[in-house]
Amino acid sequence: MRGTARIIGVCVLGLASSGLTGCNMVPKRNLAQAQLRTQQLYQQNMAIAAERDNQMRLAQEAASQNQTLQQQLADAQSQREGLQSRVDNLLSERQKLQEQFTSYNGNTPNTNPLPDSANRALQGLEDKYKGFVFDPNTGVSEFSQALLFNSGSDELRPEAVNLLKKYVAILNEGESKNLKILVVGHTDDRKVSKPSTKAKHPDNWYLSGDRAIAVVETLSKLGVADSRMGFSGYGPHQPKVENKTDAERAKNRRVEIFVLAPDQAAALENGSTFKG
Repeated sequence: MRGTARIIGVCVLGLASSGLTGCNMVPKRNLAQAQLRTQQLYQQNMAIAAERDNQMRLAQEAASQNQTLQQQLADAQSQREGLQSRVDNLLSERQKLQEQFTSYNGNTPNTNPLPDSANRALQGLEDKYKGFVFDPNTGVSEFSQALLFNSGSDELRPEAVNLLKKYVAILNEGESKNLKILVVGHTDDRKVSKPSTKAKHPDNWYLSGDRAIAVVETLSKLGVADSRMGFSGYGPHQPKVENKTDAERAKNRRVEIFVLAPDQAAALENGSTFKG
């Protein structure tokens, strides 16, 4: 009994010294650990919430970017369809022009409205200028790009201006001065890439059209009436030969001048433009 009483006494003293009473007593050390764990859980929850908000923001940004890309894709598709429609219209125009040339003058292949004197004079120019070709059957004159312009430029070379002076003198003489003139620009299939060229001519449509305009403006300065002239640009879409080699591409880079009878205005419908 005495031993039991002593053990109970030690227990009571231990409780008194720890400051705890009653049956449900929690040591201070355990309470501190619980508070630390609670703080850790709170911080973890805050980090999870911040990561969730960040993921939601990224998802919203991705959705916005996806919507922008979808719109850009739709715009590009619309632009491609518009360009294809333009190409189709130009090809149709070219075909009609060729058919009208063929059917003109009694359905014979000789559709040249120029008088014999002008034909002889233009054939004389062909003999003198490399890069200039005259077709006496149709009256079409062809100027190579190398003869008229430097690469990627729409500025006429000095020798080209000299040739055009002689060309204008022929077309302003006698019966020829009543004929209409259609200037048509062509390029090869290589895209415009040089920054200095691209800044002025964004693509081959612009380059071919700008070159045709440069020739028209020069013809105007040299004395051809504006009311006689028109221009078109076909870009790379009317090649003479395939664009497989540098030599073939050089043949496709050209400016053509069609000479049309005064009553043949219908040959310039569907896109070809008269200044007058």
